[in-house]
Amino acid sequence: MSNIGVISMGIKCPIIRKGDDLQRIIIDSIHRTTDLQEGDVIGITESIVARSQGNYVTVDEIAKETDKLFGQNAEITLINPIYSRNRFSMILKGIARSAKRINIVMPDYDEVGNPRWTNPWTGVNIQKYYTEICKSENCSCLILDKLRFNYDINCLYCGLRPFELELSSISNGHTLMDYFPNKCKWGLLGSNKADEETLKLFPDSNLAKNLVESIKAEIYEKLHISVHVMVYGDGCFKDPIAKIWEFADPVTSPAYTEGLDKSPNEIKLKAFADDKFKDLNGIELENAIKAEIKSKETDLKGEMASQGTTPRRFVDSLASLMDLTSGSGDKGTPIVLVRNYFKNYGQD
Repeated sequence: MSNIGVISMGIKCPIIRKGDDLQRIIIDSIHRTTDLQEGDVIGITESIVARSQGNYVTVDEIAKETDKLFGQNAEITLINPIYSRNRFSMILKGIARSAKRINIVMPDYDEVGNPRWTNPWTGVNIQKYYTEICKSENCSCLILDKLRFNYDINCLYCGLRPFELELSSISNGHTLMDYFPNKCKWGLLGSNKADEETLKLFPDSNLAKNLVESIKAEIYEKLHISVHVMVYGDGCFKDPIAKIWEFADPVTSPAYTEGLDKSPNEIKLKAFADDKFKDLNGIELENAIKAEIKSKETDLKGEMASQGTTPRRFVDSLASLMDLTSGSGDKGTPIVLVRNYFKNYGQD
């Protein structure tokens, strides 16, 4: 039996531009790095998928969409934006280019834990920064700590996951998902600053789904190996020191192949070692644990054998692993290969 468990490997590839044959680049980059094995998981960061799709919008286009939703020179109240130069500044710039006045409702901390005052990690006072963006677009700006409800207002909810938000009582209420529905099902959620006048949207989910299925099919056709393929965005982890929740995309993965939306069916190995088999040692303990794993029920939901295991979907856990592997800076590994993820201690 191999002593190697889960491996997460970042793979370098060329810088991706609009129109590039991403499928060919991904498969060739992996081939130059390692041989694929049955059950491998290939992760592709959402950034290169969206870039190859050319899924960009300009600040002027955001302004025009804002005109359609709220009318020209409107007064608009923005609720709970993320406090980020990368994530929200260009969105705000486009809205301010359309509106005559913006009220921004900013709680002490945004959804992912950034403070509305000077951020100790970036040194940026986000309230001042957002006010200056509005001013640069000749739009007046008022920062509020809570929504002072007027049911006749134009209201734009800017939270990351507003799927359950009730806007029916507001005369003209919208979310960031109402922008560019033909380009991205999540609208402006998950977008990133590309330059001072352009944003990259989250990938088109249909095109991303076609990509992962096509990569899986080509690998099986040529190598007779079945792999899993997914596009990943932000992971789902929280920094215990900075208190920042990394999950700033609408979903962890906009597209993945069949089976990755399931959850693990695992026993808590250390619980069996400390309880049921506490009197065993050495090879006898090892064999007992392996036998327990091999004989476990196909669905351990609600069973004591699974107590202490984390009930997350494979795709969410894998996205966190891949995001941590590739990072968000200059590592240059937008492809991640995860090996042995679906193997357990009972398998030789």
